[in-house]
Amino acid sequence: MKKIEYPNSMKKLNLLFTALILTLLAGCSSTVAIDEVKTRGYAKSHELIGQASWYGKKYHGRLTASGERYDMKAHTAAHRTLPFGTIVRVTNTANNKTVNVKINDRGPFAKGRVIDLSQKSFEQIGNINQGVAPVKIEIIDDSNTFRYKH
Repeated sequence: MKKIEYPNSMKKLNLLFTALILTLLAGCSSTVAIDEVKTRGYAKSHELIGQASWYGKKYHGRLTASGERYDMKAHTAAHRTLPFGTIVRVTNTANNKTVNVKINDRGPFAKGRVIDLSQKSFEQIGNINQGVAPVKIEIIDDSNTFRYKH
């Protein structure tokens, strides 16, 4: 059997192709690490402990700051700075009840409040008649964030 000899240019092309494939594979594997760093960065730079309030019927059906329609029966929330689309877990520190919500609006604008929950979300962790609840916020997923919906 005769051995096939490739010219130097073919060897260089094979080496270049192999390097390209390895670079692409390395890029794919680091996506999780980038998201984790992004999430840790958000957690350090945003106020994540304070009072939660809620909003309901008065705003139902209106456009939110993200361009989505507000649905008081959906698991959504308003935060002053977290990117739209961020999923957070809100824990009532008085009773340990939790709810996961998507940030799709801006607010709250009252001093001492860190998040405005939809009515359904607030009902899951607290008493809407009290109006506010002490909470801590944990960022669960920031992989589908966006600036504005339109």
